[in-house]
Amino acid sequence: SFYYGTFPAGFLWGVGSSAYQTEGAWDKDGKGPSIWDAFTHKKGKVFRNETGDSACDGYYKVKDDIQLLKEMKVNHYLFSISWPRIMPTGIKTEQLNEKGIQFYNDTINSLLENNIIPIVSLYHWDLPQVLQEKYGGWQNISMINYFNDYANLCFEKFGDRVKHWITFSNPWAVAEKGYETGEHAPGLKLGGCGAYQAAHHIIKTHAKVWHSYNNTWRSEQQGMVGISLTSGWGEPVDPHSQTDRDAAERYIQFHLGWFANPIYKGDYPEVMKNYVGRKSAQQGLGKSRLPTFSVQEKTYIKGTSDFLGIGHFTTRYVLQKSFPFLRASSYHTDHELAELVDPKWPAPGPKWLYSVPWGFRRLLNFIKTQYGNPLIYVTENGVSEKVQCTQLCDEWRIEYLKGYINEILKALNDGVNVKGYTAWSLLDKFEWNKGFSERFGFYHVDFKNKNKPRYPKASVDYYKKIITANGFPNQREVENWYQRSMDTCSTAHQLLAADSLITHMEMVTEIALPTVFTLCILISIVLLIFYLRNHS
Repeated sequence: SFYYGTFPAGFLWGVGSSAYQTEGAWDKDGKGPSIWDAFTHKKGKVFRNETGDSACDGYYKVKDDIQLLKEMKVNHYLFSISWPRIMPTGIKTEQLNEKGIQFYNDTINSLLENNIIPIVSLYHWDLPQVLQEKYGGWQNISMINYFNDYANLCFEKFGDRVKHWITFSNPWAVAEKGYETGEHAPGLKLGGCGAYQAAHHIIKTHAKVWHSYNNTWRSEQQGMVGISLTSGWGEPVDPHSQTDRDAAERYIQFHLGWFANPIYKGDYPEVMKNYVGRKSAQQGLGKSRLPTFSVQEKTYIKGTSDFLGIGHFTTRYVLQKSFPFLRASSYHTDHELAELVDPKWPAPGPKWLYSVPWGFRRLLNFIKTQYGNPLIYVTENGVSEKVQCTQLCDEWRIEYLKGYINEILKALNDGVNVKGYTAWSLLDKFEWNKGFSERFGFYHVDFKNKNKPRYPKASVDYYKKIITANGFPNQREVENWYQRSMDTCSTAHQLLAADSLITHMEMVTEIALPTVFTLCILISIVLLIFYLRNHS
């Protein structure tokens, strides 16, 4: 049932994005290549072979996009810094790119001038390509020091103004999709070991950066350092079945617990250690494919988060599933479970993203009980559409936001310590291996137009009303929001249609005029030759 009420005073409302997905300018002003530049430039890696080379042209449109944030009345903007934009090879001693540093200084200053708090992620997947080629990226322990140097540079250059730092955004995807399935950059399929090894180094890196901030910068800058972990909720198919309940627990531990458990409790979840260890022994391996932390490392890692960032999109029903013995076990067979969905769940966009709001409250309560009720910022939550025609009247996104934000309100009443919410995302943008086919934005971006204009969807107006009211004050008011928001999208549609017509006319003019001009010259030459022949 829907719960009417408001959020606590001071609750932060925002939107987010990431560098590679929006900035473009992939080789401009001294930026070095990232693993995503290299990955997308290989044919067959991304839907329609699309790339983020220019993306939303966010590098050139900072002022415009900050105006959009002002229009939405958000308190904060979550964005990521591109490591190779400020450190082209990823190695501090080799080269710094002052133009890149200036770009982020300007962005941070513009946000603050407009009373918008910057929340900054140090890593949203765009590792410098040089580090991948030289060392194998996150498979290599040397990443810990290179990343720590980069993080300290960011604290030095921006920490006087940035007070909320995220070390890694969704490291689960970095490890699993980058080093296990190869769906994401760097595209490696190191089955069974790659994801665990990458995650191990990422967790150690996170801890090192937290300690760096704690020892060197905290007393002067008074900021916070956390991590952003993305996880779905796993619900047992049969809540009365112990095996299904255990399978659902494994689902959460192999997603969220993989990273959260070491940070909050000092080690990997017991169930992960048991299952991966047993599978490794069955394969005849001398030791578990899941690496181990030393006693000193456990102590060093435990407690290294001032807040927990949570990304959440959807839920699955989970049941026990035993896989036949495989010589090549993988992360996906290690946890011995199957995922199901309810066909009645709305799925407006891609097949993985079903709208199941109640799962969010359960996930937040799980975090509260499992990790000692930490301070939580929701760092990613949203829904995409997967349609070829432009849809500015996004009523499904309005329903999704309304449902999921309401579950946070219920979780607050359960005593969960949530301090802010970041909707994902400000703009339609490059969606990794899906290219531009999935659109998460509040603002539609016309990628066919060279100026990449932005147009508000109905959800902009709806989210703005939630922010202004700080929640859902009463039924009558909330029901009125929907119709008013849908009215705004028809105006935006008219503007988009007019602009599209102008763009089309410009394209026709650009092609037609030179063609007509060339034809006129050719006809003139033919007539001249004909004339000269007759007169000779």
